[in-house]
Amino acid sequence: MTHDHDLVLRPTAAQTSAALDPPPGRNGGDLVVETLSGLGATTVFGLPGQHALGMFDALRRSSLQYVGLRVENNAGFAADAYGRITGEAAPLLLSTGPGALTSLAALQEAAAASAPVLAISSQIPTAGLGGGRHGYLHELPDQQASFRGIVKSVHTVRTQSQIPSALAAAWESALTAPHGPVWVEIPQDVLLAPTHLPVVTAMDATPEEVVPRPELTAVAAHLLSTAARPAIIAGGGVVRADASGKLLQLAERLNAPVVTTFGGKGAFPWNHPLSLQSWLEDRHTTDLLEDADVLLVVGSGLGELSSNYHTFKPRGRVVQIEADLGKLESNHPALGIHADARLAIAALLETVEERPDPTAPERVRTLLARVGERIAAQELTLEQDVLAAVRRALPDGSPSFWDMTILAYWAWSAFDPRRPNAMHSAQGAGGLGYGFPAALGAAAADPTRPVLAVSGDGGALYSIAELATAKQYGLDVTWLIVDDGGYGILREYMTDAFGQATATELARPDYVALAESFGVPGIRTTPGTLEADLSKALATPGPSVVLLPAVLRMFAPTHLDG
Repeated sequence: MTHDHDLVLRPTAAQTSAALDPPPGRNGGDLVVETLSGLGATTVFGLPGQHALGMFDALRRSSLQYVGLRVENNAGFAADAYGRITGEAAPLLLSTGPGALTSLAALQEAAAASAPVLAISSQIPTAGLGGGRHGYLHELPDQQASFRGIVKSVHTVRTQSQIPSALAAAWESALTAPHGPVWVEIPQDVLLAPTHLPVVTAMDATPEEVVPRPELTAVAAHLLSTAARPAIIAGGGVVRADASGKLLQLAERLNAPVVTTFGGKGAFPWNHPLSLQSWLEDRHTTDLLEDADVLLVVGSGLGELSSNYHTFKPRGRVVQIEADLGKLESNHPALGIHADARLAIAALLETVEERPDPTAPERVRTLLARVGERIAAQELTLEQDVLAAVRRALPDGSPSFWDMTILAYWAWSAFDPRRPNAMHSAQGAGGLGYGFPAALGAAAADPTRPVLAVSGDGGALYSIAELATAKQYGLDVTWLIVDDGGYGILREYMTDAFGQATATELARPDYVALAESFGVPGIRTTPGTLEADLSKALATPGPSVVLLPAVLRMFAPTHLDG
């Protein structure tokens, strides 16, 4: 009698011959790039360093496309965006010590935003591992300890035979919901040593699905079907799970208003009669969500930004669907369903009942009108006109990447991304410098359409060196830099809190001349000419810079009221 676990795939004669006689001139680095190709990777990001040279030498013997950035943190942002756009684990090749540590802020953003990044770092030689002070260049007592609190999993390789399995385990970890960054480190001598191991072929690293428990979805379906005033908060998990279509079906069946979080932009059609859009930083929206007798939260942990700075206090029953177990009921008691958003919504659709409610669209219209009146009373025409000009200039199919800057904070609430997975920002971890290098990663992922990056002048200075990367690889990214002469939002915060700002003003370069020195076209625009200038830049292949000198203001918050 033969059991399934007794079945073994027999190698063909050709495979046996190839395994017994692998091509000469390979090293441990070849095992890395062969494994990545076997896992399905096509593009890698990174920056070479002395201990990592074995990996980079092997790249020239592989079919992998390499995109080299000028700063490791920026390479991490590019890999983050590549992962968000493609849903694949983006390999990030780094060197030891300072090179590895420089990527930490980018990996924190990837972790907060659930972006799949496969970071592969070199290590000091094997003889130096273990925490002693051997005096190797770039030596850290315990390099992986610096990453353990940020990434999903860490993997240390000590022999060449461990490389394929370690990378496959890391790949699977990165792509198991919730997605996230993972860390693999390989000693220099393991990468450089010649190898006689067979060429790595196809690898099996299929991530496990996070399936909802049926008894929980049955209760949730009953609660939603019998609710008097249901509402839905759609987070980034809806976008990552490609569940926006199913969410639309569910909302229409329940006649439930839907608000999207800033990380969930595009999860629900912006102008749908049930769309509350993304006005989470507004007390009117908070009031409506608090009034819901059943609130369905999908793919969001209801963190600081999604809860109007923790002023949101639900009065009804909360049902939370979340793939990240650590976020389940972390801020509010709920019927917690640990599951991938797409699978959980699909389960709800099987049993939830039609719920007529002709008043729901009117409640949505009333709320949006109140929000509009509040913003209109603050005389912020310039800011709204600038954001509208960007929306008109950006082709519907093009993604946009926003740095931590005032125009981005407006976009979180007021920008229509037109489709899921089209608008991305650094609001997960909140670090500066994300917009431009992330846009480069997106352009490498899909070179068929232009990509927009938006930064303030403060954030732009974090990643200005990547103009060289954009030019070298001909990446089709238009970079809009809003120059207000400093850290604009911090200027506002300090002035409001202390009466004056300190350490917020910046001496800055002529960004147009600087772009042109890299061979990248640049233009200085105005609010009145922004739409035309940005449209032209986006329609012209290759990188470009559009500089908008303007001092923008934020709309007044509501979470401080009372």
